[in-house]
Amino acid sequence: MRTLLCVCIQLPLLLCSVSIMTHAATAQPTDFQDDRDLPEGWKGELIISLVGAVNQNDSTAVAHFMESYVTEDFRTMAPIERHVQVFQSTYRQTGGIDFYGVRTYTPPRGQTVAIVQDRIYGGWYSLVLNFDEDEERISGINFTPARTPSEHAGDPLTEVEFVEEARRAVERGCEHDAFSGAVLIARGDEVLFESACGEASKRFGVPNNVDTKFNLGSMNKMFTAVAIMQLVEEGRLGLDDTIDRYVDESWLPQEITERVTIHHLLTHTSGLGSYFNNTFMEASRALYRELDDYKPLVAGDSLAFEPGSEFRYSNTGMFMLGVVIEAVTDQSYFDYIRKNIYEPAGMLHSDSYSMDEPVPNLAMGYIPAPESELGWRNNLFEHVIKGGPAGGGFSTVRDLHRFARALLTGTFVAEESLATMWTDHAGARYGYGFGISSDPAGKVVGHSGGFPGLNGNLDIFPESEHVIVVLSNYDRAASPLADHIRGLLARVATL
Repeated sequence: MRTLLCVCIQLPLLLCSVSIMTHAATAQPTDFQDDRDLPEGWKGELIISLVGAVNQNDSTAVAHFMESYVTEDFRTMAPIERHVQVFQSTYRQTGGIDFYGVRTYTPPRGQTVAIVQDRIYGGWYSLVLNFDEDEERISGINFTPARTPSEHAGDPLTEVEFVEEARRAVERGCEHDAFSGAVLIARGDEVLFESACGEASKRFGVPNNVDTKFNLGSMNKMFTAVAIMQLVEEGRLGLDDTIDRYVDESWLPQEITERVTIHHLLTHTSGLGSYFNNTFMEASRALYRELDDYKPLVAGDSLAFEPGSEFRYSNTGMFMLGVVIEAVTDQSYFDYIRKNIYEPAGMLHSDSYSMDEPVPNLAMGYIPAPESELGWRNNLFEHVIKGGPAGGGFSTVRDLHRFARALLTGTFVAEESLATMWTDHAGARYGYGFGISSDPAGKVVGHSGGFPGLNGNLDIFPESEHVIVVLSNYDRAASPLADHIRGLLARVATL
């Protein structure tokens, strides 16, 4: 589902690459109202200055905005180059933004929320602003997807009209170079639309196509969760098993593993964190290929809270499910996933490929780099060299459609297991390795992935059997398009 791709300008890292649905991460308020007028006085002036700084798409304009309109603490949280990168990335994602109004909620929030519309897809976003009342400056900004204003809900569409509108949206994204990747829309086994644009390799001018393999980021979590449920159905492990039965102390101390269950790992309620820590960031990616190679990254983890008491997205938690799979099956995680997920579904172009091997038709990830003469840099030295249980593998839009069909037709697990996987167990709109939400088109399950140089999203509608797959080798490029297509599907009169 949609990635939480907020532009966290108040954070040092500036980009949120937490790969869960926006709907899964943020509780929806019960009601909202949009005031079309700007706030009076300095707050309104700051909002217009922020919108202008985005739309100018110029490093000098961003530097001027940061110097003139934000607090020193906010400005110095990161080098100015990072702030510029975020502003220009937002422009690339949207083609510019236009102020619509100020949104108030019931129950109320303690922040000012300016609603803006992007110029490429017509999508809606919130500029969530914190103000320093004494300095009359901005002290924090989040740029996140917003619900469509009620007066812009749009007229009903036939399915034919929906597909045509989606095609036009993809074309706009490609024409603006806001999107590079592939898109597939299907109902049941029938593919209604598929398309690709951009380049898998800018170095050699190789175009993307619908069979190009794109990095999935955290979307691999779905495969890991399904594999665990297969083993549960076979009676080889239990959801309430504590993981000390499968994980020895070379990974984590028993005082941790005897408190964490399989259920906790699947639902991100274990209290474990993320192995994308400083040790990983400062080390050679070549060190981490097999699961055992990650022991130095996991060994220092601790519990942030009592398992089961909270929801906190955890890459380490999902990774440990891969360790459990290896312990139970006595085979490598990668072999198990190939034999029990990819092969039964006919996913012939999916795997955790090693990035230093010449895999045919595999897309390189690209990050905007205004400081570079070429305007881009690749993510080869930033991401994992080989994906695993928590993410980083590769697939195609066609293979992910096959994965969705295999889920819905009982190829992987029984209907009862799917119901368990697609239940919100922690009140966070997340089940077992799948995000869960609902909209006018019905229940939606799936996952998204995000990291510098990649973004992907899979939406599965179990009731209508529609599937929307969007994969991109640009960061933050798939989610806006997927969000727009999903909004169009919600307008289809008869699903």
